[in-house]
Amino acid sequence: MKPLFFHPISKIIGLLIALTLLLLSFAASILYGQTPIPFEAAMASFTEYSEASNEHVIIQMERLPRAVLATIIGASLSISGALMQALTRNPLADPSIFGLNAGALFFVVMGVSLFSIDSLIQIIWFAFIGAAVASILVYSIGSLGRDGLSPVKIVLAGSAISALFLSFSQGLLVINEYKLQDVLFWLAGSVSGRSLSMLLPILPYIIIAWLIALFIGRSINLLITGEEVAKGLGQKTWLVKILIAVTVVFLAGGSVAIAGAIGFVGLIVPHICRRFVGNDYRWLIPYSALVGAILVLFSDIIGRFIIAPQELPIGVTTALIGTPFFIYIARKGFNKG
Repeated sequence: MKPLFFHPISKIIGLLIALTLLLLSFAASILYGQTPIPFEAAMASFTEYSEASNEHVIIQMERLPRAVLATIIGASLSISGALMQALTRNPLADPSIFGLNAGALFFVVMGVSLFSIDSLIQIIWFAFIGAAVASILVYSIGSLGRDGLSPVKIVLAGSAISALFLSFSQGLLVINEYKLQDVLFWLAGSVSGRSLSMLLPILPYIIIAWLIALFIGRSINLLITGEEVAKGLGQKTWLVKILIAVTVVFLAGGSVAIAGAIGFVGLIVPHICRRFVGNDYRWLIPYSALVGAILVLFSDIIGRFIIAPQELPIGVTTALIGTPFFIYIARKGFNKG
């Protein structure tokens, strides 16, 4: 299917439209919830903040951090999904489907329940290591056999590793029930109740990963034309693959460390963006970042109203959206095969 945007100018206009929608979604995340807040009061919370105003406190202590974290997580998961689809040449690639989220979550649960870690820095590194271990296991298992790596095998390997790590997490929580409250923070897959202090230790890693993803777009375009072609044109394909893998681990692991397991964002968004800009990763990465942030912000807003006065975690909302999309892509991809 041909992309809707061919000319660079149309792609730039598309980016500006996506950026505008992101700003509107960000504003809606601040204004709408169980307690609707007028726009004037929201602006006053930034210019004339008063602790005596409930509206100001709600915005500055709850909704603003929530919107910032949702934006960063949505962009990170979408970029990681796009990179995984390039690295594995699999349209179903996604940090949740390939077990990275489950691996990062298990290592966080293990660190909290067995080693009693409570430092954000330690939790972040446990999440990074878990995502890396899961990715290595999935890639290794999916490569077994004479026919090597295939889309079906790697999806099955990812599902198996996800189930394994999730069962391990549940087992640890059964053994250490008193630690359940400590890890519910990550099991929920939500940005509710998080503070910006959680973001600060991990933000440098996420920014570095974003920059790497943006700068290797041209190299990814060459890689997906075929490894032999890329090598023939002088590309060090092993280096590009390592950069992609490290970037994915930082983005997926960092997202889990902040908000827990939020699935399907990395699957849905790159496919949506390809409809507009094709498979050119110089454009696909920034488009995925913006659209992913919009999707997670929108999912968070919707989750506030579905079962009001309770809230649905973002992970549940994205699963409701992503499961039918996953089935559609799976049927489409495997029918082609």
